[in-house]
Amino acid sequence: MPRAVYLLALGIFAMVTSEFVVAGLMPQMADGLDATIPEIGYLITAFAAAMAFGGPFLTVALLKMRQKSALLVLFGIFLAGNVLAALAPDYRTMLVARVITGIASQAFFGISISLCARLTRPEVRGRAIALALNGLMLGTLLGLPLSTVIGEHLGWRAAFWAITGLTVLAALATLVGVPRVESGDDDGGDLRQELAAFRSPRLWLTLTTSTFVIGATFSAFSYLNPILTEVTGFSTGTVPLLLIAYGAATVVGNTVVGRFADKYAVPVLLIGLLLNLAFLAGFAVFAELSFPAVALMMGIGLVGVTMNPALVTRVQRTGNARPLVNTVHSSFITLGIIVATSVGGPAIDTFGLRAPLWIGAALAGIGLLTLLPDLKRLRAGRTGVAPAAVEGQGADVKEAARV
Repeated sequence: MPRAVYLLALGIFAMVTSEFVVAGLMPQMADGLDATIPEIGYLITAFAAAMAFGGPFLTVALLKMRQKSALLVLFGIFLAGNVLAALAPDYRTMLVARVITGIASQAFFGISISLCARLTRPEVRGRAIALALNGLMLGTLLGLPLSTVIGEHLGWRAAFWAITGLTVLAALATLVGVPRVESGDDDGGDLRQELAAFRSPRLWLTLTTSTFVIGATFSAFSYLNPILTEVTGFSTGTVPLLLIAYGAATVVGNTVVGRFADKYAVPVLLIGLLLNLAFLAGFAVFAELSFPAVALMMGIGLVGVTMNPALVTRVQRTGNARPLVNTVHSSFITLGIIVATSVGGPAIDTFGLRAPLWIGAALAGIGLLTLLPDLKRLRAGRTGVAPAAVEGQGADVKEAARV
């Protein structure tokens, strides 16, 4: 696997750590910025909304640039946002900083995934994407707890300075270790060509699957802390250890899915959604029992956000591997997080802490429905009924021949 893929994972790790840092430092930031806890919570929402709606526009602005150069520009924007966050004198300044970093990180994800596709052979792209996305998983496993520890001992501003230092390191590694890729079919540059892929209704349905897959998972993940303490009965000191175990499960699951994503993207998503639906519903039923609750939580970690390599592979085959498609796909993923958190909170007020788990199971069920057209194509491909497909327009029929 090219060394550059690992360096892209480092950049993604820096971005994700910045995304999650607020969740671990809410009380300290509330005191330092003279804000309430709900207002600090809105900083998470602002970051996610900036990612979902601003990232694609920044990607369009960078289409004319080589992808490595675009990544370095995004590092610069992201760095500026983090420095502003570390120095923020008030809540409004911090809000602006979160919007800047959110937009830059979303564009970075899209261009990084596109560059992964450029740097690797088609038959191993799923594995390469999984390696790059391990930066996302490690952000959950290591980035959040480490930034929380730094913030608790040295102050919340120190956590943002630490992320700033990590960003500089990742930018220098990218500058030195990521090669300049010559122009090719997967490059951006022509906006009309980039937008042409979005004329396909099938691509929009494929993007929607990603929203439901990630929304189902984050319905549970966003509220694991209160569920584990108030329903299951774990102490607050035990929950961080359980979250680290959850993060470790996501790393394992992401690696396994990456191994199969190239050949079996749709079957992997089918199995993953079925299992996630079962784990989420089981967690809702057995949340009061410590051993089943932990086992089911680990199951969600194994088959939830870890579907990303298969989701990316499916989107690239349905559309293309260019930056704008990948960035819009990341926006649909982020939309799933927004849906999960915005629906889950009010549901807790009305139905209790198990409600987000049931909502997650429902979203997983809807995600299964969005797979039906591709499953029909796979079945038709096995019987020889489906027409020959070309890469980027019907490659799932090719996939059927491999299953």
